[in-house]
Amino acid sequence: MRPRKKKILITGGAGFIGSHLVAGLLKRGDCEVYSLDNYSTGKEENHIAGAAYARGDTRDIERLITIKPDVVFHLGEYSRVEKSFDDMERVWESNAAGTFRVLEFCRKRGIKMVYAGSSTKFGDGGLGRDQSPYAWTKASNTDLVRNYGSWFGLPYAITYFYNVYGPREISTGPYATVIGIFKEQYRAGKPLTVVSPGTQVRNFTHVDDIVAGLIAVGDAGEGDEYGLGAEASYSILDVAQMFGAPITMLPERKGNRMSASVNTARARHEFGWTARRALEDHIKEFVHAVHR
Repeated sequence: MRPRKKKILITGGAGFIGSHLVAGLLKRGDCEVYSLDNYSTGKEENHIAGAAYARGDTRDIERLITIKPDVVFHLGEYSRVEKSFDDMERVWESNAAGTFRVLEFCRKRGIKMVYAGSSTKFGDGGLGRDQSPYAWTKASNTDLVRNYGSWFGLPYAITYFYNVYGPREISTGPYATVIGIFKEQYRAGKPLTVVSPGTQVRNFTHVDDIVAGLIAVGDAGEGDEYGLGAEASYSILDVAQMFGAPITMLPERKGNRMSASVNTARARHEFGWTARRALEDHIKEFVHAVHR
């Protein structure tokens, strides 16, 4: 008799990171994978054959998801710092109301929840958590997830991502990633636009490394502090210079933290996880491909 396949639900499964997680879990062969996505930034082109997709908001998870998953990976939240000042209502509905509903869904069924926290809460010596609506809601949600574990015995694990890049990242529009924007500008032969002062430091992590960490945490992680980030850090100006293109400086923007610390100790100790892909190599490969 074949062992029962685990049922995995991924909120945001049609998005950049979510679609790679869907693919990684299906590749293992021991999971049935389901996605719930409202397609605000997700795309049907990101669908992976073999997964089941539901369209709708996490606020409606009780109505839209009829299976009982073994694990819920909650990635489906609003996820842009600077734009969040203009989108306060949307940030609240997604990151507060939506996440509350996902927590309740998991609590009522005793389902393990893996929460995708944000490294912004560690920025600028801990001040980063209050520097934007996005950062504050994400940091507050880590508190709420931990409290659900304490109050209700909810099984959970909290991960923290550090500036994820790779195939299928958003490269245009208000929700584009830094690396995605630079790639799009480079392809078009335009100067790369760097937000002043340019010395703000970030750690960039390839999506394949993030997925490997998420799967490990989903299998055996318990509790908080699973940082998933590359140890190497670069200023935004350093990254732009790796492309070897002209650079144009833009005015400073609200919520743009200057530094962040990376703590991958728990993931490294428990699972032997480490970031294996280097940003410099990725950019070199991209530039070479553009000129082939």
